[in-house]
Amino acid sequence: MQGEIVKGVLLPFFTALGVMLGGSLLGGLAALFYPESPFHRMQTLAADVKLWAIVVAIGGTFPTLRALDSGLFNGEVVHLVRQLGAILSGFLGAQAGYWVVMGLTGGRGG
Repeated sequence: MQGEIVKGVLLPFFTALGVMLGGSLLGGLAALFYPESPFHRMQTLAADVKLWAIVVAIGGTFPTLRALDSGLFNGEVVHLVRQLGAILSGFLGAQAGYWVVMGLTGGRGG
């Protein structure tokens, strides 16, 4: 039971968080090579990468859509609840990463 919780909820959360933090922080280093504020670049990247972080966290779109299809139309409610939990967890992880980047760079979190 615990293994399923980790795989279904915690793994997407921390994957989305890692994509947000890694993409924004490392992408902000590129601003050191041209005249732009690294903090501004990090804020822009955080906003742009948020959706991709969610997609990466849920493992792509087709397996998720297949699981949602089987949950809705084949009556497999367990699959539907698992996928919705993974999607919600990915959203929360991406938003948490966004807040961290905004907090580090002095931007407006929203």
